[in-house]
Amino acid sequence: MKHSAPSKVVLIGASTGGPGQIQKIIKSLPELQDTTIIIAQHMVKGLISSFMNGLKAYTKNPVLMVEDKLILSCGSVYFCHGDTKVIQNNYNLIFSHAPAEENTYNPDINTLFHSLVPFTGSIQILCIILTGIGNDGVSGCKELSLKGSTCLTETQLSAIVDGMPYRARQIVPNIKALDINEIIQTIKEFCD
Repeated sequence: MKHSAPSKVVLIGASTGGPGQIQKIIKSLPELQDTTIIIAQHMVKGLISSFMNGLKAYTKNPVLMVEDKLILSCGSVYFCHGDTKVIQNNYNLIFSHAPAEENTYNPDINTLFHSLVPFTGSIQILCIILTGIGNDGVSGCKELSLKGSTCLTETQLSAIVDGMPYRARQIVPNIKALDINEIIQTIKEFCD
């Protein structure tokens, strides 16, 4: 049986100021082939669904909400909510999802990023931290970087809120700080 996991994954974590940046990214995406995009944008679940549905008009790629045991398919854009992990199930990668615990981020970017660390030897991963308050995603991004994944964050001038990008620039080894247009270009090149 053929392994159905994507060969490339783009991980995007964002918080305050993220929806506008994510919309720019989604609008610019080529038709995806062997790449899966997974987005963790801090937002109430009902708003995530509304935001995600609004983005469908800007892309030819399927835009889907993560569900428990949903198989990752190439060429799709997924939006996370709650505690979302990617796990191996036979020949497939699937989402493992649970509601966010009280007083945690929704979705939790670190939970998502850390779950991809075991797959760095078999999947090319581009990990991106966009604008936002706090430091969610930074420790997961650091682990991915240490395993050889390419990691990007916004520059101070590009980020609407320079909390998460600032922490990433301080802590993640080999991270590149780019403006949003350079990040978009890097994503497009990665997806080719």
